[in-house]
Amino acid sequence: MTSTDFSTPCSKNAQIDRFVFLAGWLLALFLLIGLRPAWADAADIEVSQMRVERTEEGLYLSALVRFDLPQLVNDAAVKGIPLYFVAEAELLRERWYWYDRHMTSATRYMRLAYQPLTRRWRLQVAPTPITNSGLGVSLAQSFDELEDALAAVQRISRWKIAEASDVEGDAKHTVNLRFRLDVSQLPRPFQLGLAGRTDWNLATSRNQRLGPETPK
Repeated sequence: MTSTDFSTPCSKNAQIDRFVFLAGWLLALFLLIGLRPAWADAADIEVSQMRVERTEEGLYLSALVRFDLPQLVNDAAVKGIPLYFVAEAELLRERWYWYDRHMTSATRYMRLAYQPLTRRWRLQVAPTPITNSGLGVSLAQSFDELEDALAAVQRISRWKIAEASDVEGDAKHTVNLRFRLDVSQLPRPFQLGLAGRTDWNLATSRNQRLGPETPK
């Protein structure tokens, strides 16, 4: 009995096309990453301002995160690689006899991408991870310049991080804020060349204590 070969010139061409596409991806990756030393342009980042406001509606956080994109990250963004930023806020109730008690937390996801057709930058902000599927609810803004888009990423204004019921009036609390560039959401081929590179390690944190509520 003879075996039948189901391969066709069309399928072989498709395999060649996929190989060429992957090779192109890797070549672009090495050109973008491989030519620069791993320690180049380590990110300088800090939360320069942070304010927590307690109201009858809940707890609101405002902050300013200062950083400049390292040249390598900037080049990737200009070439159309989306950048994903994540801000995480955690509310803790202080306890002298044990570890602080976790009360609640909130997360803010941001996706910044260059749109070649319009030559504009698009920033999406959502309470859940942002995917290319279009599912979920997000607010979107467009900017002509990268500098203006980054300013919107860095500025957090009256972000509601907890309900009023999460804050005990007679207790001391701590609010922890963490901000980072999430490289785990980058295209998979691009992630392969980022191991050990400090210029993509864009992360910072800051905390603020919240005393007992003052009786009126």
